[in-house]
Amino acid sequence: MLIDIHPENPQEKKVQQVVDCLKGGGVIIYPTDTIYAIGCDLNNQKAVERVARLKGLKLAKANFSLVCYDLSHLSTYTKPIDTVTFKMMKRVLPGPYTFILNASKEVPRLFATKKKTVGIRVPDNDLARNLVLRMGNPLIATSVHDDDDVLEYTTDPELIHERYKDQVDMVISAGYGRNIASTVVDCTGEEPVVIRQGAGTLEDIL
Repeated sequence: MLIDIHPENPQEKKVQQVVDCLKGGGVIIYPTDTIYAIGCDLNNQKAVERVARLKGLKLAKANFSLVCYDLSHLSTYTKPIDTVTFKMMKRVLPGPYTFILNASKEVPRLFATKKKTVGIRVPDNDLARNLVLRMGNPLIATSVHDDDDVLEYTTDPELIHERYKDQVDMVISAGYGRNIASTVVDCTGEEPVVIRQGAGTLEDIL
């Protein structure tokens, strides 16, 4: 199902449709501040396994990020972080960054794995964050890749729907996405290390 939602003034009924889909164990494709993402309710094990299969991965090997509304989720899904790291995250989020942090015991339980780290995203996208707020917990996020060797990511939601309509329950059409992913910053060591340069600028974090 392709559902059109205005990115700046989301229609209440349509947003609720998406929330109902997620709460029912649905897998959706939704916009972020960078690329479109495949996701589901973090707490629905069967839905998370569906996302892993869709990506051709075993759940224990999947490196999904958690899309959060704000930094209030950190205490649940990550080990305590130092003041410097917290201030850096607070300075640039919401924004196009994924921060790799040491995972709490909650993460291995959710992913049936021995994962010791977790990626945290707070995208600068009101619709994505509103979905998280209504759900009451983070969403899974993994990128929608393109089969084209030239383009890494598909930006047109209608083309995304054409490709994934038989694999997901809902594709949100909220304008074109970007063709560049988030900047990934590993904060598990003594100093933050950029392991993927994406849409976020280095000057803001280092």
